[in-house]
Amino acid sequence: MLVFLFRRIVASILLLLVASFAVYMMMAYAGDPLGFLSEITNPTERAAIERDVTSALDLDSPPVVRYFTWLGNVLTGDFGISARTRQSINSELATRIPITLKLVVAALVLSIVIGVTVGIVTALRQYTGFDYIVTFSTFVFFSLPVFWIAVILKDVGGIRFNDWLRDGADIPPWMMVAGGVAAGIVGYSVAGGRTPRRAAIGAGTAIAGGGLLFYLSVSDWFLRPGIGLPVLVPLAVGIAVGATAILAGVRNKQALYSSLTTAAIGCALYLPLQRVFDADGMDWLWTFGLAIAALVSGALVGLAWGGYDKGLSAKVSMLVAFLIGIVMFVDRMMQSWQDYSSDPVIRNRPIKTIGHQEARLTGSFWIINDDTFSHLILPTMALMLISLATYTRYSRASMLEVLNMDYIRTARAKGLTERAVIVRHGLRNALIPLATIVAFDIGGMLGGAVITETVFEWNGMGRMFIDGLRDLDPNPVMAATMVVGVTAVIANLLADLMYSVLDPRIRIHA
Repeated sequence: MLVFLFRRIVASILLLLVASFAVYMMMAYAGDPLGFLSEITNPTERAAIERDVTSALDLDSPPVVRYFTWLGNVLTGDFGISARTRQSINSELATRIPITLKLVVAALVLSIVIGVTVGIVTALRQYTGFDYIVTFSTFVFFSLPVFWIAVILKDVGGIRFNDWLRDGADIPPWMMVAGGVAAGIVGYSVAGGRTPRRAAIGAGTAIAGGGLLFYLSVSDWFLRPGIGLPVLVPLAVGIAVGATAILAGVRNKQALYSSLTTAAIGCALYLPLQRVFDADGMDWLWTFGLAIAALVSGALVGLAWGGYDKGLSAKVSMLVAFLIGIVMFVDRMMQSWQDYSSDPVIRNRPIKTIGHQEARLTGSFWIINDDTFSHLILPTMALMLISLATYTRYSRASMLEVLNMDYIRTARAKGLTERAVIVRHGLRNALIPLATIVAFDIGGMLGGAVITETVFEWNGMGRMFIDGLRDLDPNPVMAATMVVGVTAVIANLLADLMYSVLDPRIRIHA
């Protein structure tokens, strides 16, 4: 293992050196980084800036010599200064990396969770209407350019949606009918069994979908969103039963009872936790502490119920506690959404299309989180949709390949339940090829963030990279290149290590 890591690290360092040298040479011969001096009319000021920038970037030396000077400074942790702004690149990275990281992580997590889930379901319902719909949609999203999706979302999901909210957020009857029909088609396609059973499920989902849209319209939910205790209780029960069915099976009574107990405790603590959420000192540290407390409580409940497999019951209860905690956190954010929207700075246009935050906004922890979410939703969707299509297709293909393996037929022949075959034997092996896709996708998302940040005017690393290219400023471009390169190298190394975690048969040797 150590020899393997050493060899990969050495190869990665050589790769980064070659890539950085190539990019630096291209920037050096692309043009004059002092071209912006023509905009300065004062000759004394222009001469002073020229001397400072020439000295800082060592422009009197040949490009190859400048590269090794830059490389030596980078090894000491100094990325130099920007030629145009004369600001430290290190300070720029300190403010821009968290902005880009927030966007990329949100898009990556959502695309993996949703894409893999949809891909697995389409593999289990191969050649059904749902499979065809998802296949068509994924090919469409995969073929669309990022900038086009970003512009459409900015117009429809931002400007027009804000106008709709301003006009009262009423859902027209035809949209309720269309939404119900779409929900019915999806329900019919996903459901298994004979045609009468599938038709009944489709009709039920159609009625539920249309009824949900009707309720959202008449209750002005989009203006005053929320979940509340009446919705939390059945939702928590559904989370408990669903988590148990996936991880342990509903026949495992200890796991089922422990997850239901955890759900009951979460619902009982809903009202007391509102006081904690509304406390003046509420921040992300408190949120992290509450999350740890939820996980510990879930584990204790699972262990208390006992059974022949206490560990499995504890895992199920911890998952239920974590998911219910997320629901309660989102519910509290929704409760402050109306106050956020009506703020004089926001002016009842909550879905933001420009920037990563509203600097003039002041308020509680929840108001600030609502602002973060409102700025994050559109660029995250733009960056997520293309990756979502990739994960859906790869997870579907991988799952179909695994389901045709001999050990899957053997597991079914031994009498194992379909849940055990899919979750314990199929899913884990189907995830192995996706580890490589995730590693490549991280670099792709960082590249896509360059365009997304430009469309939505985020001041992240992508914007810094574009500005550096436009100004022929080498240091910002090199800093962004190195950050993306190091991230991609680390991601690929972690993907190799994940192989041995997902499949014990795989061992990493020198």
